[in-house]
Parts: sequence; structure tokens; C-alpha cells
Amino acid sequence: MRGAVLAALVVLAVCGSCVGLRRHDVHGLLLPPPNVHNAPLPPDQWFTQKLDHSQPSDLRTWQQRYFTNDSFYKPGGPVFLMIGGEGKASPVWMVAGQWIEYARQHNALCFLLEHRFYGKSHPTEDMNIKNLRFLSSEQALADLAAFSAAMNVQHGLDASTRWVAFGGSYPGSLAAWYRLKYPHMVHAAVSSSAPLHAQTNFYEFLSVVSDALRSESGQECYSGVAAAFSELEQRIGGGDAGQLTKQFQLCAPLNVSAPEDVSSLVSSLADLFEGTVQYNKDNRAFEGAKDANITVTTLCDIMTSGRGGALDRLAEVNSLLMTAHGDKCLDYTYESAMKKMREESFDSPDNNGMRQWIYQTCSEFGWYQTSDFVRQPFGHRFPLAFSVQQCVDAYGPKFNKAFIEAAVAATNVRYGGRGLRVRRVVFINGSIDPWHAMGRTATRHRHTPVIYINGTAHCANMYPARASDLAELTAARRRVGRLITAWLRESHQ
Repeated sequence: MRGAVLAALVVLAVCGSCVGLRRHDVHGLLLPPPNVHNAPLPPDQWFTQKLDHSQPSDLRTWQQRYFTNDSFYKPGGPVFLMIGGEGKASPVWMVAGQWIEYARQHNALCFLLEHRFYGKSHPTEDMNIKNLRFLSSEQALADLAAFSAAMNVQHGLDASTRWVAFGGSYPGSLAAWYRLKYPHMVHAAVSSSAPLHAQTNFYEFLSVVSDALRSESGQECYSGVAAAFSELEQRIGGGDAGQLTKQFQLCAPLNVSAPEDVSSLVSSLADLFEGTVQYNKDNRAFEGAKDANITVTTLCDIMTSGRGGALDRLAEVNSLLMTAHGDKCLDYTYESAMKKMREESFDSPDNNGMRQWIYQTCSEFGWYQTSDFVRQPFGHRFPLAFSVQQCVDAYGPKFNKAFIEAAVAATNVRYGGRGLRVRRVVFINGSIDPWHAMGRTATRHRHTPVIYINGTAHCANMYPARASDLAELTAARRRVGRLITAWLRESHQ
């Protein structure tokens, strides 16, 4: 779930935040694995859901999409619920992924519920600011509870039936929060790569990225990246717009006197490394990335190759990823990003989940991946103020820094941040995934174990096993399986 606003505005597949025309998913969007066996996919199903769970007198409803896989189910088996997140829900998850292996083992009935306002689940006629007030994690959790209760009745499930929630990235947070807020509805939860602590300025993101660059080739890669961004800054300061426009294949001429455009460009180039680190190696192909073979090693090899100057090597990285994504030019301008952010129609080709997700960051979570961390190589052109300005420009003057900070504080009070008190939840994080900085990385209580996997990236444990997987990743999947088995034997409490 990479971060938040315009430091992320170009989409990777199913949305993902894109603010600032960053070509990678800017938060931690969980993309589906490939359907390698070409298994038949379940059809769309629809559940009549309440619009506003906070108002019992509000009887308005809408149709929420979900999927079912009952091919493993035997009476008396548990129910496994995959939680949808900040993008279109994919039925491929119903036939692939590690949770399906657990379902087969336990004869589980499987559901996937799409998150309100994403994909085909449209609670309102459009996404104007009045309607977006119905988009929140609290409403999403209440959706899960209402859905679970209805499925118990619809499928004639016994009162003792145990539900287990699964989620990765933001849905990983929802899985833990569902167990926290509705313990009578869900027996246990598997929370992968979940940011639990809301924070306006997520400067630690670049700290983890910097560590990944250093670990790849000592200080050499980090220094190469730092030199490139330093030279970029000098060129901008010298007004060398024409050469930069050509060198980085920009869709529109760079105006070095427009600070928002400069910030957007620099953050887009930083995202070349941020996105690669987040989805590095172990699950990059499974996440559907067109640049699946491009890893941190690939980028560091270029940055330390000695070909041309440091800025030339950064341009080579940019060209490599543009080619992989099929981009003819880099659409980097602030106005282009804002146009997408302000699009209110669900039917718009620009509706990739960006307007919705960034609204959630402005109204609940923050998580802005800024350049405010001192010891990082990307310069300081996308500070917190840059992200806050996008909230204001996209949603109105109410969404200023004071509002965002108050909303973030309220979220931590509501759920408890990293200190949430809950039972039968396992938290899994990878050391290379920058989002682990907002989650739990050490076990505090035996009822909420933490699995911290050295060398893996975002949501790696959720994807199908491969022979090339790190031993720690293989061990993590097995341990999660053992926990599920043990917890399904425990009584409700």
C-alpha cells in the first residue's frame, strides 16, 4: 500500500495510488497472482449492503460485489474471507494464492468481498465529495460484519462456524481491525504487510528504500542514486529545462519555475526505485508487474555501471521502466495528476481507485511518502506540504494539514495503532517492504505473533510458493498454516 498523494499519480494495474504521476502503485495495492492453471473463475455475485451503517434509520442500500469458492467446503468446515482493498477485486484470488492451499487443507468455504467505492462496488452514483463521506475503514468493517452475518444465514452455517479473515496491505489492516472491532464475527485473522499506525508524514518509507539500496551493493548504489538526484537538482536550478525534457522523455516541456511540476517530476523519478524496492524479487512477477524481471539489482547495476554521468544513468533507468510499461512519454505534470484526482465518475477511464484511496489518506491515514527523511538520496523536492496541497486541491480547503493530522490521530485512537489489543491475529512483514515501518515487527504477546521475514518484500507470503523462495518465506507460510490449524481448534472467546 504504498503511500498517498501526488507523490504517486500514475497507475500500476488495478489502481494503486498514483500521486504525482508515479508509475508504480503508490500505496501497497495487493495485485492478484497469475492463474497459472487456467482454473475457471467464479462469477460476480451481489450482496445488498447498507449505505450508512452508522445511521440505523438510513435504509438506503446498494449492491456490493463478492465471489465464492465452495469447491473445498465440507459441512463443519470454516469460512475463509479475503478482504478487498483499494482496487478492483480479482476472482483469480479465488483459485490461486497461499490462502487457497490453507482452504483446501481445512475444507473451507471461501469468499472475497470487494471494498466499497472500488472496482464494481459503487454505493453512490458518483464520487463527489458529499458521497465520499461514506468511504471509510469503519464503514468497510461494518460491511464485512453485515456480509458475514448474511452468509451464515444464506449458507445455513452452524453458529459454531469459525470465520478467518485474510488481507494484505490495507486489507491486512482491515483483517486485524475486523477481529478487533467484531470479535464475535471473525475467529482469527492473517494480516500481511499491514500498516497499523496511521501517520501523516511517512518519511520512514525512504529510510527503508535507502537501506535496500545500500544492502544491494554497499554504499556504491546509494551514492550513485544520490549523485544523479544531486545533478538533477543542479540542472533544475540552472534552468536546463529543454535538456531535461528530452533526456527524461517528458510528455510536456518542463517549467522549472512551476514548483508543483518540479516536485511531481522528482517524486516520479524517485518512485522508479521506491516501487521496485516495494515489490522486489520474490513476488514481483506474482504482483502482475510488467517489469517483473526488473529488480533492485537491475537498477543498481545501471546506477553503478559507469556509463555516462550519474544523471545519464538515471535517465537509463527511467527509459528501461518506460519501455517495460509501454509508456511513450512521462506524464509528470501536477495539473495532469489533479485532473485524474478530481474525476468523480465511476465510469471514467481515469477511475483506477486513485481518487478514492487518496481521499482515505486525507481523511484517515496520511502515510505520505515524503522526502523529509534526511539520510536518503532523492533530494527534498516532495516534502509533506506537497502532499497536503494535493488534498486541498483535490477535495477542498477543509483537507488542510490540521484536518489531516486530527483525522490521523483519531484513527490511531479508534484502532490502537501498533498497540492494538487483539487475540488470534498473526502479523507478517518483510524486511524489504517499506510498509513494515508502520506495522508490527516483533511479537508482543503469544496470542498475536509476528512473523518478520528477512529479505522479502510486500505481501510475499500471500502468493503461490516457488522453488526459488527464500527458506524464511517458506517457513513463514508453514507457520501461518500451523497457527490457523491451532486457532480453529480453540473455542470462541
